[in-house]
Amino acid sequence: MTNLPRPRIVVTGLAAISPLGLTVEDFWQGLLAGRSGISRITQFDPSALPCQVAGEVKGFDPKQFIDFKEARRMSRCSQLAIAAADAGLKDAGFTDAAGRTTFPDPERVGIVFGTAIGGLDKADEGITALRHHGYSKVNPFAVPAAVPNMPAHHISQRYQTYGPLTTVVTACASGTQAVGEAAELIRRGVADVVITGGVEATIKDFAIGGFSSMRALPLSFNNSPEKASRPFNQDREGFVYSEGCAILVIEELEHARRRGARIYAEILGHASSADAYHMAAPDPTATGAVRAMKWALRDAGVGIEEIDYINAHGTSTPANDAGETLAIKKLFGERAYSIPVSSTKSMIGHPMGAAGALEAIVCALTLQDGIIHPTINYEHPDPDCDLDYVPNVARRAAVRTTLSNSFGLGGQNACLVMRKYEG
Repeated sequence: MTNLPRPRIVVTGLAAISPLGLTVEDFWQGLLAGRSGISRITQFDPSALPCQVAGEVKGFDPKQFIDFKEARRMSRCSQLAIAAADAGLKDAGFTDAAGRTTFPDPERVGIVFGTAIGGLDKADEGITALRHHGYSKVNPFAVPAAVPNMPAHHISQRYQTYGPLTTVVTACASGTQAVGEAAELIRRGVADVVITGGVEATIKDFAIGGFSSMRALPLSFNNSPEKASRPFNQDREGFVYSEGCAILVIEELEHARRRGARIYAEILGHASSADAYHMAAPDPTATGAVRAMKWALRDAGVGIEEIDYINAHGTSTPANDAGETLAIKKLFGERAYSIPVSSTKSMIGHPMGAAGALEAIVCALTLQDGIIHPTINYEHPDPDCDLDYVPNVARRAAVRTTLSNSFGLGGQNACLVMRKYEG
């Protein structure tokens, strides 16, 4: 059997809705400026909760993107996904000046989307209606709107794509794993274009309360929310719950070239692994994280000496930050100390299933612009976290190859390797 070369896979469209704004430009410029998107919760009254801060998407109006009646049937995460998909497909050049989105072959367009939880808001509405008013007042769309695959469904229906349709639900690793699995569809030859990414919109009182009970959220920063997410600091207390959505349009290289698409970056490889350790705590030996990084580099055909930047999972929890630092040192050895590492979550908090996809956008823009965004609030370094975390100020750097890490609840690990597009 002849071994054919693997297809090259490139990123041709980006969209981001985040606590830093409603566009990729807002997101990227906010990160480079070291601006925090964390604030006191406004979506409900948080005063009864021990943690009262979150990374909310502000100013989002679904009626700007979706018919009012249709929007009422959707969860917030599906609304965000539709808005981001509109922007991402326009950025990729699939939408004309009249607003029509078309593909050369809709059967060759796939969707792989990640989310950790899905439409929790619609489930909450349904339960509240049932308890207070009886079953007859429950929205008939409450259950369909709540299931995790609805954001991907709504994207497929809106743009009439007929290729593979998949939802990845692997906790905090969902967004990264979705992008990796999207690339696999192109590698397997079943799609030319894949709309991928991740979404989360579950800032609800019982979610904040539950994570507070786990002692996973910061409790000392209700009066200074911009300081709450502080990865790799000795005084970090926990992750900041947040929301957001990211879309990446990826294509087989020759398909992108034929239509004259702009190319942001190339996806080289990915991998996932399991800790098989605990439902919430990471393995303190970091073995699973090391496996995921090592296998991703192997899949990409990249050596440890080639990685120029690591976008960290960097959640600001004591165990995760220490474990990720240990994993990087175990895999990279002494070279770990010369690789810039930064945490996007220091500014946007942790949008769960959307996190890895937003961080994939960060890697694509870092490769394009040659600027590494900082880890903000880096004030009191943890002695166990002693790498170069690009403290507080963005840095210009020659970056050719990036590694992005996502490590989630249930021991879900996913890593993605990207490279600067060089023709």
